[in-house]
Amino acid sequence: MRFAAILAVATLTACAPTSNPSGNAEVSMNRIPETTGSATTARSAAPAFAAVAPTRVQRSNTEIAQDFMDLEFRMESGRPLAMLTRFEGPITVALRGQVPASAQGDLTRLLGRFRAEAGLNISQTQGAASITVEFIPRRTIRNTYANVACFVAPRVSSWAEYKQARGTGQLDWASVTRRDRVAIFAPSDASPQEIRDCLHEEMAQAMGPLNDLYQLPDSVFNDDNFHTVLTGFDMLVLRLHYAPELRSGMTREQVAAIVPGLLARMNPSGVAGRSHNGGRTPQPWVKAMEAALGAGGTARTKQEAAARALHIAQAQGWGDARLAFSWFAVGRLQVGHDPVAAANAFAEAARIYRALPGAQIHAAHVDMQLAALALSQGRPDQTLAFAERALPVVREAQNASLLATLMMLKAEALDLSGDSAGARAVRLDSQPWARYGFGSDAVTRARQRDITALAPSRLAMALKG
Repeated sequence: MRFAAILAVATLTACAPTSNPSGNAEVSMNRIPETTGSATTARSAAPAFAAVAPTRVQRSNTEIAQDFMDLEFRMESGRPLAMLTRFEGPITVALRGQVPASAQGDLTRLLGRFRAEAGLNISQTQGAASITVEFIPRRTIRNTYANVACFVAPRVSSWAEYKQARGTGQLDWASVTRRDRVAIFAPSDASPQEIRDCLHEEMAQAMGPLNDLYQLPDSVFNDDNFHTVLTGFDMLVLRLHYAPELRSGMTREQVAAIVPGLLARMNPSGVAGRSHNGGRTPQPWVKAMEAALGAGGTARTKQEAAARALHIAQAQGWGDARLAFSWFAVGRLQVGHDPVAAANAFAEAARIYRALPGAQIHAAHVDMQLAALALSQGRPDQTLAFAERALPVVREAQNASLLATLMMLKAEALDLSGDSAGARAVRLDSQPWARYGFGSDAVTRARQRDITALAPSRLAMALKG
């Protein structure tokens, strides 16, 4: 109840005068990570996240079955897939190229989760592998696909093979009938967190579904990128994908007839429940969201795109993650222009996210935005409340960059409240997370400057009081 009240107060008071009227309270996901400074040192010093505890999927099996079928038999482009494909037999993984220092540890932990949670027969090898992860410079990937951090390709095992196969049918996923070898291309010079996130999502797609669904609140198979590590839902999907009752070459109808029984066995707590009316996401909404949050465009065109996405979501009658994400986009794009409208949009997004299973990390992102807004309005008590609510969720989700950002906001709020010693301690504690999440001390300092610029000066606070 206290947090709900704080949210309401933040919404109502976001229009209070501020000494930083031109400051941008949106401090997440707005800066391309740099790789300068002490990036090498940062990559070698991974912080110790607690082991991920397997989580039970909090949705009905009927709903999960719908999502599984949509994930399996359609690509992200909307192109249908005629059959299920997978590796048949043990799966091996190899790291190649300019392997970052952090990659081996993160891969070892990920393979352990695949074995324990998805029941996969998967191991690392130094020889020829089912899945080859080749690390190449970020600019090489972006020169191939703009705005892509990493990607997966079938029937190749190296970048040289991939380049030779481009423009041929060899790389066409729709023509694959069984997976024998797949390559993942990941950046060698990105932050440790970005590298880990690539391993999680691309390994899952190399072995399992190729699609992403915006309506999924509890999955990395969603282009909203709120989840950074594989979830309980994702592991259940992979367990289903490799169930002995299924095999490569099965049609949609054949798989659909078997999946309900598999889910009843694998997820007995999800037997009761209803289906959802999510359906396919129309391309106009996807295009509007890409225009709103992607690179390029003016502030006005981005705001118009976000408003268009929200209108489509409301017209569709959605009450799921897509409607919440639309509100989130509206909020982000109003922060520097209309703080009241931004706070109200974030409040709507938070209300929806908190009602969805598996969307706690989404709500934590909203709390970060509200904490930044509160800080820019000279309200350190609200900043602390939002940050404290989000921090445990973000730790559990293993999002180091968001964790560091929240800790920086907390430190500024403590400084503004007169607790300089507490602020110094929080900043010190944030450093390992910042290095892992941002990749270099230069980016960490830039993020800290962004957040420091949000807070009004002590003099302004005194005059305001």
